[in-house]
Amino acid sequence: MNRLSAAGLARGGVVMCALVAFPFVFSQHWVLNMAFFVLMYAGLAQAWNLLGGYSGYISLGHVAFFGLGAYSEAILFSHIGIGSRGFLPLLVLPAIGIAVALTSVPVAWVALRTRHMTFAIVTLTLLFVVQQLAFNLRGLTHGSQGVSVPSPTFSLYERPFYLALLAIFALATLVTWHVRRDRLGLMLFAIRDDEDKARGVGVRATEAKVFTFAVSVGMTAMIGAVWAYYIGYVYPQFAIDPLVMIGSLLPVFLGGAGTVWGPVLGAFILVPAQQWLAYRYGASELYLIAYAAVFLAIILLLPRGILPSIADMVARRRDGRTTPRLPVGSAREEIAS
Repeated sequence: MNRLSAAGLARGGVVMCALVAFPFVFSQHWVLNMAFFVLMYAGLAQAWNLLGGYSGYISLGHVAFFGLGAYSEAILFSHIGIGSRGFLPLLVLPAIGIAVALTSVPVAWVALRTRHMTFAIVTLTLLFVVQQLAFNLRGLTHGSQGVSVPSPTFSLYERPFYLALLAIFALATLVTWHVRRDRLGLMLFAIRDDEDKARGVGVRATEAKVFTFAVSVGMTAMIGAVWAYYIGYVYPQFAIDPLVMIGSLLPVFLGGAGTVWGPVLGAFILVPAQQWLAYRYGASELYLIAYAAVFLAIILLLPRGILPSIADMVARRRDGRTTPRLPVGSAREEIAS
């Protein structure tokens, strides 16, 4: 397992310090708005990677829990009366995450009894089930009319939301890093490689998968709650949107599934590229083709993701330098013998 190194700690510290300083150095609204969505998808990718990247269970329904987090935040305003338009709605994020995580346990216990494509289809079905519930439970969600969230009274609107997302992103990164080094990480990787063999050597696969699922969707729900407060309204078609699910998956596979920094790198590449392409070619919708072409090119050239592919290339070069080359005559003699 990876050990904590001074270089790794320094890299993580530099990245986090730069992200903390960013909204204080760049105060333009459009820059902070883009940074908000970059962090949002980076956090969603990290949370999804904990389950999909580590255990190999491809969930296509995480956005359902993103929507649950968003509606939880909106319901606290419209039905319970949270009593504040300041920082209090951001302070209840841990409670929302824990509540959604606990709610997901029976769902996870049923869904994780399936594997591979069946699991992906079950979770995709969950996405549409929750979306239809949001449309039809009008007493809570107001149906297609949506739930409005009062605008906060922050002096610089985007900065508190950015910092709240940064805290969740840091938590997700710390969790994925710790799990990778922990016994739970060994169990998840064993499940990903061969679940039947893992069970045969004593891995408690069901408990590991359900716990990981709950932690993953809990962090996803907290991000959804921040998004709801930031946007100011929650509609079923936007809070539980398959496009949000796609935006959570693509960074993971682009940067490298099962790695700590791969999903982060993928989000920091894809989200600004998508925003720029939408701004440049949005009127003709050609940006969708350009966006897909860029992603396909990288997948074809780096099929395992950016970070694993780079690591493989470095390892091959190192092996090529350190492995002595046999003379031609010696190699032929070896083959002949």
